[in-house]
Amino acid sequence: MSTAPSTTTDEAPQPAPPAPSPRGWTTLRPLVLRLHFYAGLFVAPFLLVAAVTGLLYAGSYQAEKLLYAHEMTVPVGDAELPLSAQVAAARTAHPEGTVTAVRPSPAPGATTRVLLSGVEGVGADHTLAVFVDPYTGKVRGALEQYGSSGALPLRTWISELHRNLHLGETGRLYSELAASWLWVVALGGLVLWFSRRRALRKVRGTSGRRRTLGLHGTVGVWAAAGFLFLSATGLTWSTYAGANIDELRTSLGQSTPSVATAAGGEHAGHDAAAAGGGDAGHGVGLDKVLAAARAEGLGDPVEIVPPADASSAYVVKQIQRGWPTKQDSVAVDPATGEVTDVLRFADYPVLAKLTRWGIDLHSGVLFGLVNQIALMLLALSLILLIWWGYRMWWQRGRGSAFGRPVPRGSWQQVPPYVLVPGLAAVAVLGWFVPLLGIPLACFVAVDVVLGEIAHRRGRRTSGSGAAAG
Repeated sequence: MSTAPSTTTDEAPQPAPPAPSPRGWTTLRPLVLRLHFYAGLFVAPFLLVAAVTGLLYAGSYQAEKLLYAHEMTVPVGDAELPLSAQVAAARTAHPEGTVTAVRPSPAPGATTRVLLSGVEGVGADHTLAVFVDPYTGKVRGALEQYGSSGALPLRTWISELHRNLHLGETGRLYSELAASWLWVVALGGLVLWFSRRRALRKVRGTSGRRRTLGLHGTVGVWAAAGFLFLSATGLTWSTYAGANIDELRTSLGQSTPSVATAAGGEHAGHDAAAAGGGDAGHGVGLDKVLAAARAEGLGDPVEIVPPADASSAYVVKQIQRGWPTKQDSVAVDPATGEVTDVLRFADYPVLAKLTRWGIDLHSGVLFGLVNQIALMLLALSLILLIWWGYRMWWQRGRGSAFGRPVPRGSWQQVPPYVLVPGLAAVAVLGWFVPLLGIPLACFVAVDVVLGEIAHRRGRRTSGSGAAAG
């Protein structure tokens, strides 16, 4: 009689095979998701303010033309008066202050601007722009102008609102914080979107959070390049990161040059010839100085800066920041009317050119109306993305509660060969862009403390549960 094979019941169960350790993007995605969530959550209010004020600024160019049409435009006449006669008319109407620059009429039907500094009631960074009809010499009015941009009161007010909320140097920290984090949020969102592109391919016809996520992701992807550009260019004239960028450019020999104001001199350093303040009629006079600049090929629009002192020259520089950019400049000896130095924009260092174009594109002047419309669309996109981001957080919750944040500890899954170089890169970047590094360090510190508190509470709860059992 044969016996059936027996089954062993006392044999130890075989352990389950270990789960494969996460690799590659699987280990990084939770970390990127957590960073994107918290960066969007806490920086979004600053980004929202920057987007709204940026939207207003982009529209201020056209509003300025309408609001100040009387001062800026005149009927086209037969012939223009000599520039010296136009300046004399401006000084008769406004004898106060000092002539710091003159902007001859750049086109038929446009007025000449005579810029005065030291006028009572005009801000330190502003000048009083006196508008003169180049055909009749009649003064059309006078308005405050900000810096070299030519911005008049409306655009100046909106510009300062966008830059510092009218809070001075302290207020600039808000815009630097927004610029420092915009690229982080944009890049993080871009990476997360493409990592889930298959899952999100069929988003039409859905509702709720999934539809909001689809809108958020789609608009974010299309606008990401614009956000990265705005972030990079915004940092170039920020307080702390901007200073680091200027120092880096100087060390690389890429700072913006300026024409030498002394006869026979080398090109001076950045903005060395920007401060005028002499008599506009000094030496050979404005008409001969302008003629000398024209002979060197400097076409409209130009600005003439009088000599700063008895040993300085006139500086005539092109001020067209639209495309094609006109930024050539010359120095003219006030005694002889001869050109003593010429600086062409074509000879600028590469980074100086890129900085100039980047700032002008960010400001909406490089390509005129098209540039301004593109900026308005980017600002509207950012406003919508912020709205959808908060909405997704709400939709992820239950009842009237917001959704839970992404769990902690995702960094522990990142392999050391990725984590260590990544932390070193973040440290260097945080030093170079302080308003990225300092908030990030504070966030990590607070997160560690909250994690430790939650861990201790959990141990207490489990301990009391075990004692009760």
